Amino acid sequence: MPLRVGASIPLFKERLIQAGASESIFDAVNRQLAKHGYIARGGQMIDASFVQVPKQSLSKDEKAVVKEDATPVDWKPAKRRQKDTDARWTKKHSKSFFGYKLSASADKRYKLIRKIKICTASEHDTLHLEDVLDPCNTSRDVYADKGYVNGKREARLTDEGWRMHIQRKGSKEKPLSMAQERRNRRIAKPRARVEHVFAGLAQLGGKVLRSIGLARATLHLNWKVAAYNLRRLSYLKEAQVEAF
Repeated sequence: MPLRVGASIPLFKERLIQAGASESIFDAVNRQLAKHGYIARGGQMIDASFVQVPKQSLSKDEKAVVKEDATPVDWKPAKRRQKDTDARWTKKHSKSFFGYKLSASADKRYKLIRKIKICTASEHDTLHLEDVLDPCNTSRDVYADKGYVNGKREARLTDEGWRMHIQRKGSKEKPLSMAQERRNRRIAKPRARVEHVFAGLAQLGGKVLRSIGLARATLHLNWKVAAYNLRRLSYLKEAQVEAF
């Protein structure tokens, strides 16, 4: 007896996860971008955004066990399936977030997403800069905000031929010089283009992800980014036709 459509979609998702093919649709869409002539150009903009999931109601003891990447012994299988033990809490600008983080690299010319990395919300953005660095971009310029400052890494990547445009951050003890402030302003405009990309992603179902676990979050976010790229491709091709 054939599966109902409603039942076959979740099964298809689970089979993709089990096969380690969560990125397959995103990769296929990016091959289509190249086929239509939209290769990565103009440098790349790197940033990250929180992806929230429904908050979990856990006791103090349960939280302690989950924090150690373990499962409370008294949880029945049905309860375990409803609890997201991969998601993590973090705080930014005095606001708390629970869930995951999407790091992405978008090319400056077309604002198409070329590489992504999904992790828990508590992992710092800077850990995944090289995971999303796109070597296929025709330009070696890389733009990122103050969260990606790392002197040793920048020096190494510069030696490898990358041109790093990362904004600097000051402190009360060591404020930015006028030259650094001017540099930050120069970087701000091209870097800000990546904000348009994440705003476009937010329009595709909002910022809350209704799935459980890192593996499913990875699959769903790959699909979401693929959908963004397809919509962006459609816009670019329509604009190209109108130009003629």
